[in-house]
Amino acid sequence: MRDLNYELKQLCHRNRDGSYSTQRDRERVLDQIANQLHDWGYQHMGADSLKSKHVERLVESWKETGLAVGTIKNRMAELRWWAEKIGRQKVVANDNAHYGIGQRQYVTNVSKARELTAGDLSKITDPYTRMSVQLQAAFGLRRGESIKIRPEWADRGDKLVLKDTWTKGGRAREIPIRNEEQRRILDEAKRFAGRGSLIPADQRYVEQLRRFEYQCARAGSHRVHGHRHQYAQTRYREITGWAAPAAGGPCSRELTVAQKALDQEARLTISGELGHEREQITAIYLGR
Repeated sequence: MRDLNYELKQLCHRNRDGSYSTQRDRERVLDQIANQLHDWGYQHMGADSLKSKHVERLVESWKETGLAVGTIKNRMAELRWWAEKIGRQKVVANDNAHYGIGQRQYVTNVSKARELTAGDLSKITDPYTRMSVQLQAAFGLRRGESIKIRPEWADRGDKLVLKDTWTKGGRAREIPIRNEEQRRILDEAKRFAGRGSLIPADQRYVEQLRRFEYQCARAGSHRVHGHRHQYAQTRYREITGWAAPAAGGPCSRELTVAQKALDQEARLTISGELGHEREQITAIYLGR
């Protein structure tokens, strides 16, 4: 392993800030950055070698290759984390605008929804992962929630209850059980898991998460987050009676006053069911 890759990995292991997924994503991003710097000829760098010229070249490269603004901002956050840990905060400007990084584009009105098909499921060989993916699609769950959930405990008849220890940000929430398909999948999950979660008894969460990621990648189902988009768009149509803008429905300026009130009601409901605090975030799933 190259010096920089190794030292950044050690830096991450000594400073376990954030959740497991945050730590894992940070280590992956920093490893990519180290590889990029090495390919450019910076072959004798250590973790303490980060300079402004490296940051500027990285940003220019990311912009030239057309990376999304949100992706670049995420990478900048990891560069700032790196700089802070080695006591060189001034190496990275505090403001992304300094590098000409634009605002994140939340509203695209392009659907990222993904329906779960029998073909998708047939490619997943791990039964725990298969069950988690079905719960994701049926209830709009996040990946971690669909693994940590204890279906028997969560089933309250007419709603699914998620514990704060299962959710992002530690916010417990409830999701209505609205149709026979949700009930069928939840009952199947209860039979499969018994009184436990969708983590095998001999595994830890981290190990099952890795298995989940591997299974989905091998099956070609990289866009499992699209199941949350599909859930949101289905709920929007149920509540309003028309398709979301991202699914070909009318955009906000085309709605009547009464329709705008119903649109707002739907977005607030969906935001809560997906586990978000802000109505604004529904634009990512629904468009605007």
